[in-house]
Amino acid sequence: MKMHIKIWKYIQQYKYTVFLFLVFTLIFTIIFSLYSLETEAILYACILCLIVLSVIVSVHFYYFCKRHNEREHILNNISIMTESLPEPKTLAESDYLEIIEKLREINNLNARIYRNERSESIDYYTTWVHQIKTPISAMSMILQGEDTDEHRELSSELFRIEQYVEMILCYFRLDSNSSDFVFKQYNLDKIIRNTIRKFAPQFIRKRIKLQYEPTNITVLTDEKWLSFIIEQILSNAVKYTETGKITITVQDKILQIQDTGIGIAAEDLPRIFEKNFTGYNGRANKKSTGLGLYLSKKAADKLSHKISVESTIGKGSVFYVDLHSDKLEIE
Repeated sequence: MKMHIKIWKYIQQYKYTVFLFLVFTLIFTIIFSLYSLETEAILYACILCLIVLSVIVSVHFYYFCKRHNEREHILNNISIMTESLPEPKTLAESDYLEIIEKLREINNLNARIYRNERSESIDYYTTWVHQIKTPISAMSMILQGEDTDEHRELSSELFRIEQYVEMILCYFRLDSNSSDFVFKQYNLDKIIRNTIRKFAPQFIRKRIKLQYEPTNITVLTDEKWLSFIIEQILSNAVKYTETGKITITVQDKILQIQDTGIGIAAEDLPRIFEKNFTGYNGRANKKSTGLGLYLSKKAADKLSHKISVESTIGKGSVFYVDLHSDKLEIE
C-alpha cells in the first residue's frame, strides 16, 4: 500500500482522537484568553503540545504501518501461515481473532465433510464403472457374432457408451487429491498402436484411411493418461471426419494428429479446452459433451505435457501434444 494511502487510512481510523485534541486545544485557548494571559504564553503552550503530539503520532504511525505490513505478509502467504496470526493488541483485535478461529473451525469441518462425500462418490462411480463394463463387454461379444451393417452400427454406439463411462471415472480421478499417475519411460509407438487398435472398427466402419509413421522414441509420461489424451483426440477426429484420412506423426517428441474433418470455427478455438464447451460443431451435431478435450488438457497439464490445436473450417484440424517433460524426474 502506498504511503499517502496509509496516512489517509491512519487519519480515518483515528479521526475522533484528532478531533478531540483540536477541541481540547480550542477550549484551553479560549480559557487562557478569558484570563487575559499573554499571547506568547498561549503560543508557547500550543507549540509544546504540537511537538509532543508530533513525536507521539510519528511513533504511533510507525507501529501502525508495521502491524499493517505484518498483516499484509500473512495475507500474501495465508495458505502456509494460517496458524501464525499475530497476538491481539486491542479488544477489537481479540474479538476479530476469535471470529477468525470460529470461521476456521467451520471451514475445516465443511472441508472434511466435502472430502468424505467426494471420496464416497468416487468409490461409488468407480464401482459403477467396473460393474457396467460387464454388460457392455457381453453386448459387444454378442454383436461381433454377426457381421451386418446394423450390428456394426450398434457396435459403434456401444463403443461410444464405453468411452463415456471411462470419461466419468477419469473426471473424478483428475479432480481428486490422490495420485493416480505412474511416471516412467514408455515406448511411445506401443501406446499409439494400442490406441489405434482400439479405434480400428471405427476407421473401418466410416472408411477413413489411417496414416501412421512408427517411431522408436521413448517418453517420460504415464501410459494410461497419455493413452486417454490420444483416445479423446482420435475420438473427435473420427467423429467429425466423414471422408479422407487421419494422420499421426511424431517429430521431435511432438505428437501430431491431423484429420480432414469439418474443422473448428476460429471463434471456438480459444475455448475448446474449457469445461462443457461444445462449440458450433457440438451444438450443430449434438454429439459433444464438452468434457473430452477439457479432461485431456487437464491430464496433459498434470503430465507436464502441452496440448494445442490448429484448424481450418472445411479442411480439418491438427492437434499437437508436446511430450517434452523437462520438469519431471523419475524417483
